[in-house]
Amino acid sequence: METQRYGMLPSDVYRLTGVAEPHISPDGTQVAYQVWWVDEEENSYRGAIWSAPLGGPAPDGGALPRRLTWGERRDAAPRWSPDGKWLAFTSSRDGSRDGSRDGHDGGKAPQQLYVMPADGGEARRLTDGSEDVAQLAWSPDSTRIAFTRRVPDDPEEDERKRAPRRVRRLFYKLDGAGWLTDRRAHIFVARLDGGDARQLTDGDCEDSLPAWSPDGGQIAFSSMRGERWDAELRDRIYLVSADGGEPVALTGTDGSCAGASFSPDGTRIAHYFDLDDGTDPHNTQIAVIAADGSDHRLLTAKLDRTCRPVSDAMRLCWDNGRIVFTAEDHGSRHMYAVAADGSAEPELLVGGELVIAGFDARDGRVVYVASTHTAFPELHVAEARSAAAAGRRLTGVGAGFAADRELAEPERFTAERADSAATEGTGVDAWLLRPAGFTPGGRYPVLLSIHGGPFSQYTTGFFDEFQVYAAAGYAVLFANPRGSSGRSEQWGRAIRGPVNGAGPGWGTVDYQDLMNVVDTALRRYPFLDAERMGVLGGSYGGFMTSWIVAHTDRFKAAIAERGVSNMVSLFGSSDVFWDFQRAFGGPMWEYPDAWRAMSPASYADRIRTPLLIIHSEQDLRCPIEQGEHLFTLLRLMGRETEMLRFPAEGHELSRSGSPRHRVQRFEAILEWFGRYLA
Repeated sequence: METQRYGMLPSDVYRLTGVAEPHISPDGTQVAYQVWWVDEEENSYRGAIWSAPLGGPAPDGGALPRRLTWGERRDAAPRWSPDGKWLAFTSSRDGSRDGSRDGHDGGKAPQQLYVMPADGGEARRLTDGSEDVAQLAWSPDSTRIAFTRRVPDDPEEDERKRAPRRVRRLFYKLDGAGWLTDRRAHIFVARLDGGDARQLTDGDCEDSLPAWSPDGGQIAFSSMRGERWDAELRDRIYLVSADGGEPVALTGTDGSCAGASFSPDGTRIAHYFDLDDGTDPHNTQIAVIAADGSDHRLLTAKLDRTCRPVSDAMRLCWDNGRIVFTAEDHGSRHMYAVAADGSAEPELLVGGELVIAGFDARDGRVVYVASTHTAFPELHVAEARSAAAAGRRLTGVGAGFAADRELAEPERFTAERADSAATEGTGVDAWLLRPAGFTPGGRYPVLLSIHGGPFSQYTTGFFDEFQVYAAAGYAVLFANPRGSSGRSEQWGRAIRGPVNGAGPGWGTVDYQDLMNVVDTALRRYPFLDAERMGVLGGSYGGFMTSWIVAHTDRFKAAIAERGVSNMVSLFGSSDVFWDFQRAFGGPMWEYPDAWRAMSPASYADRIRTPLLIIHSEQDLRCPIEQGEHLFTLLRLMGRETEMLRFPAEGHELSRSGSPRHRVQRFEAILEWFGRYLA
């Protein structure tokens, strides 16, 4: 008898799993990677290091992935030593616990640096301390490991005894990281043979992403330094002796440069580049400089796509004279290679309807972690010698979930615009996910979901939210309107402003695009019930949700999560929102009326749609006062509204918050829409 299969339930958060951070061995025969999963009993995330052979499967079936670590908490970030004898990784398996920091790793033990024999065996711990070790980089001679870690001025763990924080910089807090003014990030070097890790950089600055020169004598790293670095938020590439000393800047001030990667001969350095001309957003590009900082070249300008990585673990790779990287494209994230000397245009290596979330390259071969709408992140390998190579899947960590869950495949469609000739005429990328148990002739409620950013995109990768909503009986609409990434700079910059002639601002053509997506879907799919539509979104999507219900009554219920409601107050209360003045055309103090006019709270009296406001109490990106502000207005006006406050959570609740809170969030969302759309 065939087993009944169901769609994804809120409690299936506890079954989420995937692969991350692949790294190819020096001889090219193996790949090390992390497998992560959720521990329901401990309400936390776990991880282990695995390895898999990169050749063809053994005739006897023996060439299978092998688990290398068995830590009690989270092992992550595997890195082979250049001589192939060791694997370094980070782990929270034991050590001091710091309950004051954000995180959900059981007792919140910090990630420490460990090393183990490459063929397996006992791991040795190389660091101690109350802060996470991250961004590992081996020295070429395999004797040292560089990494980043925050350095607290006051190690006191009892907040009642801690000295007051003296704030001199704007960059004194960061969502997910907490308070920064007395714990800056710096570069450290640990020796394989033990001993205390040596701090290589210091000062009131933010250092990250170390990379060794091939001769082992120097370390390149990214840093925000200078008199006004906190107001500019511009990374530059610096070079420092591996023995310590004064760092030397290699890049200028015309853009933000980060993620240095030396060429094998040490003569050039590849990096990510964001133009800084006082206006945002711009597509992140791949650039290269000589090792002395001269001869700066952009290699991907004609691609006109953002090449910004989704995590710091996605380092640029040199391979046979080319630089391997990823780029967003119409909802997907693909892998490309570009000639390091600029002699050829970027070439597509891995494409299709997928999202690449980690990669490595060596000797004409690439490994990558990719997910699709209906598949968890899995490890793949492909030859990089020809364009659009077909990848071979190496792992199947999501097979068990797929065996008893019926995951829906969204249908891509295009919503053409009446003003398509004005910008980029291919229309808006949009998708529809049919509800579970769909039968022709039925009528189904609709949820319009709006992404954050706004310079971001909904992707063709796995997204638990859409699957949960579809399983609950909703048709799910999602799209990448103007202002999103994954397209040309012209597309992403279409909602700049609204001051100083920069452009129309938020809530203009993006709002038009989203309403056009809804109208196109209603015409295209007659089973959608226009009388039972809901709208929801987080961050910028929370802004847009509140904006929509303040400008139309066509939706019967709405949920604004971690959203922007009052831009005037957010300018001074957020960790980095004040930097949006580059995109808006000018600062709030010069154009307060324009900032106020772009705030959903200014139109709260027009909101008649039942609105649930979801916010996290430790959100530093969009502080909870944003949710409180809108809730207070609506409640005083007698409107139908509720606020759901999540303790001990930040801006990333829906993606990496406490698993238990993620389940409760799903249940609350379904209950709210169930009241009005059932």
